[in-house]
Amino acid sequence: MKYLTLPLVAVLCSISSYSAAFGAIAIDQNDSSNAPAYGFSINQPSRQIAQQVAVDYCRQYGSNCKAIVWFETCGAYANSSRHYGYGYGATKAKASADALSMCGSNSCRIVVAECQGQ
Repeated sequence: MKYLTLPLVAVLCSISSYSAAFGAIAIDQNDSSNAPAYGFSINQPSRQIAQQVAVDYCRQYGSNCKAIVWFETCGAYANSSRHYGYGYGATKAKASADALSMCGSNSCRIVVAECQGQ
């Protein structure tokens, strides 16, 4: 029994020391230009806080900001004058590729791509 105790304690300690970090991206949905107002957050303690921080930052530059995506690893936002897209994933490249794919236009470009801890 004592042989199982040490590994079990080590596992429980590692689980309890894990703390998730969240990020989010917000955009001004009234701005249809190629460079709309946006805000992002990373390394926040909850999804709700990450979204609020991103919206608050966006509101410094735009009037109708809404969080469009939250993520635990990486997130990205792409746009053109008529379309936008967002993505998330394990890498900045994956999040960006998903954002461009969702945007769906050859004129789409990455506006912001961020990852936790980078």
